[in-house]
Amino acid sequence: MKVSDNHMTYEIHPDVCAGTVARDEALPCPIMQMNQVHDVKVAVVDRVDIPQDELDGCDAIMTDLPGVAIGVRTADCIPVLLYDPVKKAAAAIHSGWRGTVSKIISKTVAKMRTAYSSQPSDLLAFIGPGICMDCFQVGEEVALKFKEAGFDIDSLWAFRGPKTGNGMEGGHHIDLKEACRQTLVESGLKNENIQISCLCTYEDNDLLYSARKEGIECGRNITYIKIL
Repeated sequence: MKVSDNHMTYEIHPDVCAGTVARDEALPCPIMQMNQVHDVKVAVVDRVDIPQDELDGCDAIMTDLPGVAIGVRTADCIPVLLYDPVKKAAAAIHSGWRGTVSKIISKTVAKMRTAYSSQPSDLLAFIGPGICMDCFQVGEEVALKFKEAGFDIDSLWAFRGPKTGNGMEGGHHIDLKEACRQTLVESGLKNENIQISCLCTYEDNDLLYSARKEGIECGRNITYIKIL
């Protein structure tokens, strides 16, 4: 990963450019985005003039059009980028805890198989900056949803004793990035083809927006991918 001001760029494959823009840094190019609603709908961009209403209400977006950047907005949720170097197709996924539990990542991989004949074992994935386990304190009812969804709960859920004060000490904690990784592997991706950002939106708040730290009305980080 390379960082210039508040623009992080990722080396996923030579055929794509990808990164995250935050803190009001100018976008590197026009980026097709959705009005995200924490659902599991996937938008397919098959033309450059696709109407915005065909994108809104979706939380994942994919394309095989060169030169068209697609992206998602996050402020603690996990952005996931996919690229198929064989079929030359890409996707960007907004994976908050609700979408993660509902397996939006698996649904996006399945949609890439349908739309582009992508094979999951060919896909390259980048799990972008989002809130880390230490900072993602949740109620027990949220943690149980991950267990009910079939995740390897021992590797992503920790109870750290009673909550203390208004900080992140104690309580139940979930590792959202690990949940995303598990879902990618479950969907057929090779573990060696998955990169994971070490940045936490809460801890690295000088670089990235965090709704938990700044409030829900804060700005949004935009994570994008473009086929060259």
